[in-house]
Amino acid sequence: MKLLRYGQVGSEQPGVLDRSGNIRSLSSVINDLGPATLGSVQAKLAGLSIESLPLCPPGTRVGAPIARPGKIVCIGLNYRAHAVEAGMPIPLEPVVFLKASSSLSGPYDPVILPVNSSKCDWEVELGVIIGRKAKRVSPDAALDHVLGYCVVNDVSERAFQLERGGQWTKGKSADTFCPVGPYLVTTDEIANPQALRLRCEVSGRVAQDSSTSDMIFSVADAISYLSFFMTLEPGDLICTGTPQGVGHGHKPPIYLQDGDVMTLSIEGLGEQRQPVVAER
Repeated sequence: MKLLRYGQVGSEQPGVLDRSGNIRSLSSVINDLGPATLGSVQAKLAGLSIESLPLCPPGTRVGAPIARPGKIVCIGLNYRAHAVEAGMPIPLEPVVFLKASSSLSGPYDPVILPVNSSKCDWEVELGVIIGRKAKRVSPDAALDHVLGYCVVNDVSERAFQLERGGQWTKGKSADTFCPVGPYLVTTDEIANPQALRLRCEVSGRVAQDSSTSDMIFSVADAISYLSFFMTLEPGDLICTGTPQGVGHGHKPPIYLQDGDVMTLSIEGLGEQRQPVVAER
């Protein structure tokens, strides 16, 4: 299934995509798609006749497919070619940082460049949404704890991230810096998360075009690793890293400007598109 949330910001309702690409309301079945409900959502939707659900009006805004997660955990430098372009050694263990849950935004909402920022960058990433509690799980069992996958744009302000000292989190957590969606695609639709093409265009120019096969640490390895440091809970979002082609990797670097448009997609997971707007 392709699950989603629709409606105005702060008032989103749960929905599902039918076979014709129409949004159907799930409000009669489940309150929302978030930490409190994602652990039981598959059981509640089992055997449901999607085509019998109410249709949503055309043009309805699509929000992030999950309500604010308990945590957004990110893996840095997780693609071989990206580590090379960054001039950094291949990590021996996953590089882990957190992204504020308040950075979550919809797949078509504007990305706002913060005041005093000068080096904002794009990062297309495979997002993993946890559906079952994971604590000290093995790589072999890790994918059993996944509810589904999604497209994530890990927007990054490189000056805040790399030039202000301390943790990367500062450059990753501004409002609108985590567009997610359009869908949460359940695992039964994705045969192999390590064989997905992912792509990012910036104002019509191809910036990133790669495959999740270039990951250093697989989705299963990342989940297992994280679960030994923190308990992963339903609704948690894991961002699994970005491939080569980020603006910071160019010589000279290229950064987002007011008026740019980012278009990101991952095979089987849909496409998102964000206009870039300077904060005023």
